[in-house]
Amino acid sequence: MNLKDKNKYKSDFKKELDKFADKLEKYVSTDNGDWTVKGFIDVYKNIYTISSDTKIVSKILEIHIFPQILQFADSIGYNIILAEKQNWYPDLTFVKKDNEEVKFALDIKTTFRRNDKTAGFTLGSHGGYFKERDKDKNIQFPYNQYTGHYCLGVIYTRTDVSDDLAETEIYQVQELQEEYETPNKKVGERSVTTVKNLKSITSVIKDFEFFAAEKWKIASDRQGSGNTANIGSVLDIEDLKNENGIFSKLGEEWFDEYWINYGSATIVKDGKPTKITTLKDFLEFKGRTDLWDKIVSKTSNKKTK
Repeated sequence: MNLKDKNKYKSDFKKELDKFADKLEKYVSTDNGDWTVKGFIDVYKNIYTISSDTKIVSKILEIHIFPQILQFADSIGYNIILAEKQNWYPDLTFVKKDNEEVKFALDIKTTFRRNDKTAGFTLGSHGGYFKERDKDKNIQFPYNQYTGHYCLGVIYTRTDVSDDLAETEIYQVQELQEEYETPNKKVGERSVTTVKNLKSITSVIKDFEFFAAEKWKIASDRQGSGNTANIGSVLDIEDLKNENGIFSKLGEEWFDEYWINYGSATIVKDGKPTKITTLKDFLEFKGRTDLWDKIVSKTSNKKTK
């Protein structure tokens, strides 16, 4: 695929993904911004509320919007391939129906607001398949076979910051009540509500913002989580939504080269060899201090405690 065609496919895909992201807030929210998911129901018609544990919320959110993603892909002429294993990249591979050479990687990234201005998440590994781009270990297709790499970002506010599953409440919907043949079918103490009042059950998250972004455009120059080889995003919410990451003025090539060499390239500072873990040091190592003014740097992009 030549560069002109590649850029055209990327531009078209991003425009459609932006429009799709704009529609999702109404799909998952009530009129006052609460999550429409209130819990889950068992065969005995007990409704269990969910905790605000981020892993639980993320998985249920993905399930909630997945039918919409399938419809979206079909509407723009793509098939979807799910990651074969849980830890594989990406979450979803979009393959163009009339040209299977065109593939887009899409990860669904969910995170809560740390305050009014910041949020953040990891953007995938900078080892393994990221470095060996013609290999298919832990990735659906080799990295270099993808036309582009995108994130569907979901930012929300937690209503209850407690992650204690013991606080789960159980409801019985009045219209669904039935007689139990055996006592063990009744689970715990239950509050009785009606279908009409289901909205009154407290949602664990609210105030959604959805956005689409090309991965390299929202990346920072720091790892996303502890000792794990993951790329971290910038933290400012407006920067995330506007694709205003630290590499956004430098280009994808510098993003690739920096993260391929992260923590392995070495620079001498104050007479001591130091592994390179900042973009500024990497540009100095490459003899390109003339590009320092293209580094997008904000206080909000620094790692928070």
